[in-house]
Amino acid sequence: MSDVPLKNPGWAGNTGEFDLTEEEIRGEDFIGERPLHGGHSSVSATMPYMLIEKNPEAELFEGEYQERLKKILTRYPKKRAALLPVLSMVQELRGHVSPESMDRVAELLDLSPAYVRGVATFYTMYNKRPVGRYLVQVCTNISCNLCGADEVLAAFLECTGTELGETSKDGDFTVIEAECLAACGFPTCVQINSRYFENVTPPDIPKIAEHLRAQVKKGD
Repeated sequence: MSDVPLKNPGWAGNTGEFDLTEEEIRGEDFIGERPLHGGHSSVSATMPYMLIEKNPEAELFEGEYQERLKKILTRYPKKRAALLPVLSMVQELRGHVSPESMDRVAELLDLSPAYVRGVATFYTMYNKRPVGRYLVQVCTNISCNLCGADEVLAAFLECTGTELGETSKDGDFTVIEAECLAACGFPTCVQINSRYFENVTPPDIPKIAEHLRAQVKKGD
């Protein structure tokens, strides 16, 4: 992440004046690219993604995703127990969980559509409508709020040219509030897709946005 300052904004709790990339902090150069088919069955249910590019019209559970679904189902004594990771697969592929997607999941897991809707609408981690390539969630709970979360949220909205919950015209950003991101020691915490940015302040935001837009251009 060469286009951000050497002062690490706090990836996974690591902060300070040192020259480490985000990939080095997270170990992604060691882990490598995670396969869409889920890898080994033992970890297939713990691999939800929030991909940059989303296809709301994509067919569900075909190809590698069908392979992952089969692996996930082997991890549970009953199909209904696989509901959360299966909903995460839907969101990974389509970017959100629509009523039609919920019906398909209900059919696959032998559940009623009402049961699946009840679970999907209970959890805020499931998007019920399309979002941008990057879903920016700014924690505004007490620790972050006391350390300037409102200013960070306002700066993200200004930088992306959006209102709360609105997707930017270029399709890159949707900015929302998060109740708590469990990083109270590193306020303000911001979750962008599946990654956390900690100790975020308003001056950091243009550089973060620039970095994210560069990832879109590179196709990462």
